[in-house]
Parts: sequence; C-alpha cells; structure tokens
Amino acid sequence: MIQFNETTILKVNEIIARYPEGKQKSALLPVLHLAQVEFGGWLAVPVMDYVAQLLQIEPIEVYEVASFYSMYNLKPVGKYVFEVCQTGPCMLNGSDNIIDYIKSTLNINVGETTTDGMFTLKTVECLGACGYAPMMQLGKTYREHLTKEKVDSIIETCRSKAN
Repeated sequence: MIQFNETTILKVNEIIARYPEGKQKSALLPVLHLAQVEFGGWLAVPVMDYVAQLLQIEPIEVYEVASFYSMYNLKPVGKYVFEVCQTGPCMLNGSDNIIDYIKSTLNINVGETTTDGMFTLKTVECLGACGYAPMMQLGKTYREHLTKEKVDSIIETCRSKAN
C-alpha cells in the first residue's frame, strides 16, 4: 500500500494547511516533490492517485500537472539526471552539441537511462541561466558553460561518487 511515512505526512499536512479550506489543490506541486523523493525518484500512477486522494482532487488533475513540468519524472530515472536546457540561448551556444555528446558518451537517447541505472538524460525548457549557456541542471546544482571536457568531468565525478 502506498503511504507517506509519518514525517512526510506531517509535512504534507503542514503544506495543505497553508491554503484556505477547499483550495488544497494549491499544495499539489510541493506534495508531488515530496512524493517523488519518497517513492523512488519518480511518480508512478498509484503514487499520483495517492496524492490526488490526499488533496481530495481528481487523479487527472495530478496527471496533468506531473506530465507538464519537467521536474517530475513519470518513469524510473538514474541516480544522476542530466537536464540539459534546449531553449534558444542555450541552443545558440551549442546545447544541441552537448546533448548529442552526452547521448553518444552514455549510449542513451533523450529520455533514457543507462543500463547500469546511473544516468538519465532529459531535455528541458529554460532553466533561467541564459548567460551561462549551454547549461544543465544536475540535482540541485547548475552546470554552466558546458563543453565536452566539462561533461566528461561531470560524468567521471558522478561515477566516482557512486563507488
């Protein structure tokens, strides 16, 4: 049975309480973040159904939001998720070349995870760091002014941390 742990459910209730009665849907984004962390880094349909039940909204309302935002994963992802910006400024500065380089280096396509479960490659819309293009988000950090050499270094650092 899908259920938040005791600490998380307290946090969920705290988030819901921030909003007026009948407006608990406003808690959806932060609750989805908590769900994604607690249930393996992605949002399976039963997890989204559980969130809908907690917020007393229809499951489709959760699916719409989770499928719209790139920060939510709708299938399992690797330990490290490379979210490469593909918006205009990053593309003008070579993000398409960086995406192609990551694909060939890791032998995966966009939206795929390496066979060892280590890396997932995603393309995302603007991450708000246009002056540092091309760039990607890796966890909570931005990796900026990407080059093939920087990508190699990032991959190597991730691999060394995993061992």
